[in-house]
Amino acid sequence: MLWQDRRKSTNVEDQRHSRIPGKVKGGGIGILLLALIGMYFGVDPSIILNMGQEVQVSQPGRSDAPQHSAEEQQLADFVAVVLADTEDTWHQIFQASGKSYAEPTLVLFSDAVNSACGFAQAAMGPFYCPNDAKVYIDLSFYRDLKQKMNAPGDFAQAYVIAHEVGHHVQNLLGISGKVQALRKQVSEVEYNRLSVKIELQADCFSGIWAHNADRVRQVVEPGDIEEALHAASQIGDDRLQQQHRGYVTPDSFTHGASAQRVRWFQRGYQTGKISSCDTFGAEAL
Repeated sequence: MLWQDRRKSTNVEDQRHSRIPGKVKGGGIGILLLALIGMYFGVDPSIILNMGQEVQVSQPGRSDAPQHSAEEQQLADFVAVVLADTEDTWHQIFQASGKSYAEPTLVLFSDAVNSACGFAQAAMGPFYCPNDAKVYIDLSFYRDLKQKMNAPGDFAQAYVIAHEVGHHVQNLLGISGKVQALRKQVSEVEYNRLSVKIELQADCFSGIWAHNADRVRQVVEPGDIEEALHAASQIGDDRLQQQHRGYVTPDSFTHGASAQRVRWFQRGYQTGKISSCDTFGAEAL
C-alpha cells in the first residue's frame, strides 16, 4: 500500500501513555470467551466488557511510561494515514447523496481502555463504540494478525481500520441502532443472524473504501486486495471455531463464515456503492 508521505488524520487520540484504572469481571469460561472474541474484528464490546479480574494499570503522566519503538510509531503513523483515507472516501460518498459525514475518532491504547461502551482489554481486539463514535485499537493486535492469524501485510492492517470505520458508517446511517433495538425482541439465534449481517455489511463497506482508495487515490499496490481478502478469510466464524473448538456451530456465528466475509468485501470493492451492501435484504449471504 502506498501510504508514506500522505495526509494523516487529526482525529487520532493517543492514550498509550494514559492507562486508566478499572476492572474486568469474571474468569474461567468468560476469559476463554474473551480470548476467542479477541480474534474477531468489529466485535460488540458489550459482549465481553465488564467481565472479570482486576487489571493493574498506571496513571497518566507517570515518568515510567514506556517509550514506543520506531516500528510501533510507524504503525501509529500508518493508522493515521489509513483513517485519513477513509475520511476522504466517506466524505465523498456522503456528499454525493446530499449528506454530511461526521468523522470518527480513533483511539490508540495499550493493554486496557475506558470507552463509552465500558472497560475493555486489548485481548478483545479492535472495536467500534457507537456511544462515543470512536474506534479503539491496541497496535499489538497487528502482531497477532500477522503471527496468530497468518494475515500479514499493510493492506490487511488497513482492512482492520476500514472495517471498524464501516461500523461507524452504519451508526451514522441508523442501521446499527435499529439492529440493537431488536436485541431484546428476538431469540439469541435470530440476533446472531442479525449480527452476522451487520458484520458482513461492515466488510462490504471496507471494500467500498478499498475501491475508492484504488480508483481515486491510486494507493493500492499489486497484491494488496489479496492481502485484505486473505485477512477476511482468516477471521471467519467457521475457521475460528474449528481452530479453537474443533467443530463448527453455525447458529452461534456472529460475524459470518470466511467465504461470506470474502464475498461481501469483494462486492464492496467491485461496486464502490452502499446500495450493493444490503446484507439485510440479500436472499443469500
